[in-house]
Amino acid sequence: MAGVVVREGESYESFMRRFRRVCEKAGILRDVKRREYYEKPSVRRKRKQAEARRRAWRRRHQ
Repeated sequence: MAGVVVREGESYESFMRRFRRVCEKAGILRDVKRREYYEKPSVRRKRKQAEARRRAWRRRHQ
């Protein structure tokens, strides 16, 4: 779980900016979007294979 401690005299904007950065690094929004709808196991397998192919392609073409 992502947590951010508010510093003394810190503005709301800077606190929210830090919080959003922590959430982005933790992958919370991505996880929420992924769990929004049920994904059949076959679709999940296909998605994971496609992601692996994309990662492998990027590693080869750098």
